[in-house]
Amino acid sequence: GVDRVLLGLLDEAAGVDHGDIGIGGILDQVPTLRREPAGEFFGVDLVACASQRHEGDAAARKIGHGHNSSWAGRTARRGEVRGCLSVSGMPELDIAATLAEHPVIDGHNDLPWALRELVDYDLDALDVTARGDRTHTDLPRLREGGVRGQFWSVFAPGTLAPAEAVTATFEQIDVVHQLIARYGDHLAFADSAEQVRQAWARGKIASLLGAEGGHSIHNSLGTLRMMRALGVRYLTLTHNQNNDWADSATDEPRHGGLSAFGVEVVREMNRIGMLVDLSHVAPSTMHAALDVTSAPPIFSHSSARAICDHPRNVPDDVLERLRAAGGVCMVTFVPRFVSPAQRAWDLAAQEVAASAGIQVNDHSAYEEFSRTYAVDHPAPLATIDDVVAHLEHVREVAGIDHVGIGGDYDGVDRLPEGLRDVTGYPRLLAALAERGWSPADLGKLTSGNILR
Repeated sequence: GVDRVLLGLLDEAAGVDHGDIGIGGILDQVPTLRREPAGEFFGVDLVACASQRHEGDAAARKIGHGHNSSWAGRTARRGEVRGCLSVSGMPELDIAATLAEHPVIDGHNDLPWALRELVDYDLDALDVTARGDRTHTDLPRLREGGVRGQFWSVFAPGTLAPAEAVTATFEQIDVVHQLIARYGDHLAFADSAEQVRQAWARGKIASLLGAEGGHSIHNSLGTLRMMRALGVRYLTLTHNQNNDWADSATDEPRHGGLSAFGVEVVREMNRIGMLVDLSHVAPSTMHAALDVTSAPPIFSHSSARAICDHPRNVPDDVLERLRAAGGVCMVTFVPRFVSPAQRAWDLAAQEVAASAGIQVNDHSAYEEFSRTYAVDHPAPLATIDDVVAHLEHVREVAGIDHVGIGGDYDGVDRLPEGLRDVTGYPRLLAALAERGWSPADLGKLTSGNILR
């Protein structure tokens, strides 16, 4: 099996050099940028040719290695992570100190899409350096929540025409780079584990990119490679709809998992050092990708199906395979994915929406409908305890080395009590500590597992 994961060691296996990330490294040995039809594969699968096991660098396994050790003191003075949260019945656990040593790297945040929807990418119209209430996310609240690394989702709805989806995704990539350039005192682009640590050493929030939905490559390995050249670190194979090569969890099966071209996409992602993200995909696609990938996959924002029976969650048999593959399930906070009561409410809402002719897997249309439906049919509240149940289940089935956090902030309207915005991570860690998670366990959850 693969015993080392993700940002650091995926690169080592693929031979990706981040000293000069760009077109040259990504296109090495790839003869063309034209659209490749299914059944035609270009490039060399370097991961498949590489050794699957490495002894590794002890520093790469040490959470927070190389970042500024004085940050905890600055945190306490600046109030970035509020308070020393004690745990009843146990020795006091300083959550602020834990987050200072083991900052959060969150797997999925939709602030770029919120900037499109709210202000049409006019960064003067929504100042993310000021604490606000129009979004779940801004720079002061990220620091207060102990977030020092964020995968920014570069997203386009699956309902867009394919060419429009490509354009929308590249606009999303552009706005993330604009944010990093505009707020360089706060944010630093990161494309590897080492660059994350370098950002921490400079007191900045490491900014990574993840593309949500394989439809956004429009069946083109060339487009995939260009996304990677621009810093996109993972690709979610589908969104809410099937695409031409992979089945979604929330659509009718078409491919039985992955088509022949879908297999090529996964292999090319392995070759260029791009994480295979299995959130949103059907269980058949999860298994097909696990059969093909030679590098550890992730779930950037999914929870446990055994706890809440929603198709967006991960079945136990997949969690068991994820452990063997060395991957990470980054548990999400979306209420209808984590709360069985919310799931029941959501099913009732879906029936009414369907009778009104609304496609429930049309994210924008269904979110708008559910806001209206909730006025006369209030949704039950999800809580931190719901999220804790999923984290503990993933830990039990997949193991402590295979669990992370992917909140999905600014991707949904409602969030659990206590986790209403990005300041909520310390409260979540306190709840886990109360159930016996050690600082080392919490450190693996917050960032250690996705960095190793």
